[in-house]
Amino acid sequence: MVSESSTVEVHRVCERFHSAIELIGSRWTGAIVRVVFTGSHRFARIREAVPGLSDTMLAQRLRTLEEHGLLERRVGPAGPAQVEYHLTQKGRELEPVLDAVITWSHRWIALAEQELEAESKNGPEPGPERANELESEPAPAREQPAPRP
Repeated sequence: MVSESSTVEVHRVCERFHSAIELIGSRWTGAIVRVVFTGSHRFARIREAVPGLSDTMLAQRLRTLEEHGLLERRVGPAGPAQVEYHLTQKGRELEPVLDAVITWSHRWIALAEQELEAESKNGPEPGPERANELESEPAPAREQPAPRP
């Protein structure tokens, strides 16, 4: 318990940190950057590597990454049909950050199939809809200790 006389120091979030997290943490962006790190540079290959990513969202994210200097768009000699996206120096410097996130995710984030496997062994975790049912159900009666002689 904290007494009223003690003070808690508030640390404001650094604006640079906040901007960086917003940039690389926005939906699909980290996955897109990771795919480019693995050698996929063409639009179609990037889209194939990220399930659920639409053409429109990919185009938007690629533009954002270009605007922020993480990717550069290169047009081949055959024109727009040969567009590739490559990491800039700024983008390549994200590699240890992404590697750290990958390591962390392997330790702490379960895959859907792992979650299903655990559920089949332990029964489902109560979701919000089931949690409401559980709250409205009366608690099971507890056994009363036998009276002492």
